[in-house]
Amino acid sequence: QVQLVESGGGLVQPGGSLRLSCVASGSIYSVSSMGWYRQAPGKERELVASSTGGGRTNNADSVKGRFTISRDNAWKTAYLQMNSLKPEDTAVYYCNTRAAISTNLVFSDYWGKGTLVTVSS
Repeated sequence: QVQLVESGGGLVQPGGSLRLSCVASGSIYSVSSMGWYRQAPGKERELVASSTGGGRTNNADSVKGRFTISRDNAWKTAYLQMNSLKPEDTAVYYCNTRAAISTNLVFSDYWGKGTLVTVSS
């Protein structure tokens, strides 16, 4: 099994910053990506940022220039640096990894339980 644990959420004023962390553990054989998703009340879960092999990253248009994803080379930890936060960034943020747990290289999505980010004055 794969476990993902997020931390770093909280209440921040508009224009402020937060850094989310995600720690992965368990029987991970191979990882193809790690990323962050978010889900605001009444809305569908959406991709915020992802990191794949070779250092490639992908950010949603709504966060470009404000959020930065990073990870360690062992695919054990991922971070989301969030700057210039806006009220519309308020959501539960989920860590995701697409990983295989054995040599058969069948990749599945794994999710953390989420951390709440509230942007409000």
